[in-house]
Amino acid sequence: MAELSISHHQEKKKAALTSVLAAVGLTSFKIVVGIFTGSLGILAEAAHSSLDLVAALVTFFAVRISGKPADEEHLYGHGKIENLSALFETLLLLATCVWIVYEAIQRLFFRSVEVEVSIWAFVVMFVSIVVDINRSKMLYAAARKHNSQALEADALHFSTDIWSSSVVILGLIGVWLSEKFPQLGFLRHADAVAAMGVALIVIFISLELGRRTIKALMDAAPQGVVNDIREAVEQLPGVVNCHQIRVRSSGAETFVDCHVMVDGTWSLQRTHDLADEIEAVIQKRLPGADVTVHPEPAMVEK
Repeated sequence: MAELSISHHQEKKKAALTSVLAAVGLTSFKIVVGIFTGSLGILAEAAHSSLDLVAALVTFFAVRISGKPADEEHLYGHGKIENLSALFETLLLLATCVWIVYEAIQRLFFRSVEVEVSIWAFVVMFVSIVVDINRSKMLYAAARKHNSQALEADALHFSTDIWSSSVVILGLIGVWLSEKFPQLGFLRHADAVAAMGVALIVIFISLELGRRTIKALMDAAPQGVVNDIREAVEQLPGVVNCHQIRVRSSGAETFVDCHVMVDGTWSLQRTHDLADEIEAVIQKRLPGADVTVHPEPAMVEK
């Protein structure tokens, strides 16, 4: 079992490291092309990718730390570091939006910046889309397999990058059309408008990610899971009722505590066997959950 856990942790680290390497390559490529073309859309994407790199690094280290076993100070393990990683990523995304919106407003209303639309501008964005499609798929697969919120946050983040990169491409096309067809001169602002589109996408995903992260840090139980557990346990023969159910997550780990009332005349062994059955029933609904069952005697009329 320990060897399996180590193997799973290695897979999570590999996925996180691959994301870091992809972020390094994309960030460097976008910065170079953005500077040479003067495109705010690409520079906005470069800024976004640089924060993606920081977020990917934070996720990588969070995944490493979360794999540490429980100790005397952290009795539930170190899984919450993954939730903190996701919260940090949310703050980085919001910081990106502030800069993009500010710069876009400056270009739209206060100063003019010439954007050079070249083949390289399109190449960098198409490469970005291809890379983001592949790494988001990889991260989603790893997140589902290992129930990792940190990897899931990364996957969600990079899947939105696909849409934001597409918006930038549309902006560059608009600038190119304004150069070729003077009557479409209003499209020269398409790059800045596209950057605003990127910001709106990032704001949306940041708020959604932040909401989920805060819920996890506040130990909010998954919707409906408490009722599901109660109904499943109370269907077992010998269980009078199931109450005081508590469910919390810590990274990839889920912890469940519940109290059950059983026939007070039962032997200790029989009650213990029933507790094992209850644990198995709960783990069918929450695979790998750490379940604690507290049996209580019920007065049974004779």
